[in-house]
Amino acid sequence: MAIPSNSRVLVTGAGGFTGTHLLHELRKLDCEIHATGRDTGAGVPATWHTLDLRDEAAVTALVKQVQPDYVFHLAAISFVAHDRPVEIYEVNVLGTENLLKALAQECPDLHKVLVASSANIYGNPATDPVSEETPLAPVNHYGCSKVSMEFIARTYADDVPMVMTRPFNYTGKGQSEKFLVPKMVKHFRERQPTIELGNTDIIRDISDVRDVVQDCLSLAASDSRGESFNLCRGEGVALKEIISILQDVTGHQIEIQVNPAFVRASDIKRLVGDRGKLDGAIGQRDRIAFEETLAWMLEG
Repeated sequence: MAIPSNSRVLVTGAGGFTGTHLLHELRKLDCEIHATGRDTGAGVPATWHTLDLRDEAAVTALVKQVQPDYVFHLAAISFVAHDRPVEIYEVNVLGTENLLKALAQECPDLHKVLVASSANIYGNPATDPVSEETPLAPVNHYGCSKVSMEFIARTYADDVPMVMTRPFNYTGKGQSEKFLVPKMVKHFRERQPTIELGNTDIIRDISDVRDVVQDCLSLAASDSRGESFNLCRGEGVALKEIISILQDVTGHQIEIQVNPAFVRASDIKRLVGDRGKLDGAIGQRDRIAFEETLAWMLEG
């Protein structure tokens, strides 16, 4: 299941980790790609546009110019520990409002918009695994901004064909080393003797970015509309288990030093998703094994 070849596609946040991988897949489909964000020079033919999503007039002008068939709205401040909360809400909430309003007004032939939310909206859930029906209980500004974004997006559900995704953790080549898994991989690749971490007992559902991109493309091509979907593997791994896997793969032993500065009181202890609804919408397929993802990242 994929969007038609030669579709005109707008990707916001295209210069980011997920966007870069998405552009490569869109190129394989011979799509006409319009991208906003920082051009990373990834070698994918695309028309790059400078855009501040907080500027309503600029957003409307771009949407009117491009007239996309599909939109992948990935632009967001996605680092939980970002130190400017106001900016998180401006970009994640106001920016999404501006985009959806423009699409509703200017693009009557739009096929689908995919709006990226986050599993962070579930907070510390009482259910395990977490389904889309789990109550939303964010514990940080990032999660709160995504909840607000989802509710605002739903006000456009009658006018804009959209789906919203709630990705759990995912990783792969190109992810910033301020995120935990790339940080760990870097330490093992460089065979460093120690690594400073926070709580190594927290459990996360971690997918490969390549699987996440395929899920997004399949949802965009699906008949689903006005719904939210978990993007996840459906099984959890503790951070200390990741260290163990990396030690087995590389043969390198590393000393873990717990840095209290990396331990946040708001840390979600366990977050594992239920992918049943997603599989029902796009069908089941094999996922990339986590060990394979780590080996891919270790290649550098």
